[in-house]
Amino acid sequence: MTMGARATWMVAGLLLGAAAGAAGYAAWSTRPAPIAVQAPDPEAARVSDVNERIAANWGALAAAPGDPVIGNPDGDVTIVEFFDYACSYCKAAEPRLVAAIESDARVRLVLKEFPILTPESMTATQAALAAQMQGKYQPFHQALMRYQGELTEAVIFGAAQDAGLDMARLKQDMQAPAVAQQIIANFNLARAIRAYQTPTFIAGNRLAAHVLSSTSASIDFPQEIAAARGN
Repeated sequence: MTMGARATWMVAGLLLGAAAGAAGYAAWSTRPAPIAVQAPDPEAARVSDVNERIAANWGALAAAPGDPVIGNPDGDVTIVEFFDYACSYCKAAEPRLVAAIESDARVRLVLKEFPILTPESMTATQAALAAQMQGKYQPFHQALMRYQGELTEAVIFGAAQDAGLDMARLKQDMQAPAVAQQIIANFNLARAIRAYQTPTFIAGNRLAAHVLSSTSASIDFPQEIAAARGN
């Protein structure tokens, strides 16, 4: 084979190889793109789990004997709040929560004393439940929720005096077994529904209920009440 013939064959081979490569690339490039698998949303999974636990424990959440209730005791929508008197986020949400309840005569607020932040939190909870025994839970509760500043025993017992409570009886009732049992029940219930922070809000009724946003500042209470009614 002459040098010219050899060169001709080499060029032909290169052209055939290039054509085959182009055809292979074209076939590969027209294949369907792989389907992307979306990673599970951990927050959505957490909320779903909590809501299932809420449904399983709705009776204890909404209708436990002895729980303080503000608003309409027979309301068609219940808001449950796990709170701490030392919780600034609870206090920040309080005006909007109270406004929603006062503007809707069919809402009941169930308050779950959940003293987890400071030793004074426990003292305040014991005093609040003892105040309930004297029929003065609401004025005492609202006084502490409106208080801005460090929660101290002086503040707690000052609020109790201002609410017109019998102080000797209050301090005795604070140590009552029923008070301790109610606090323990609240802790156990919080654990059962995976409520580990204050405030934790739940809205609904016996047909359906759900946990509200963990960012309390973003909660629109009238909207959540409407949603609980299916509106």
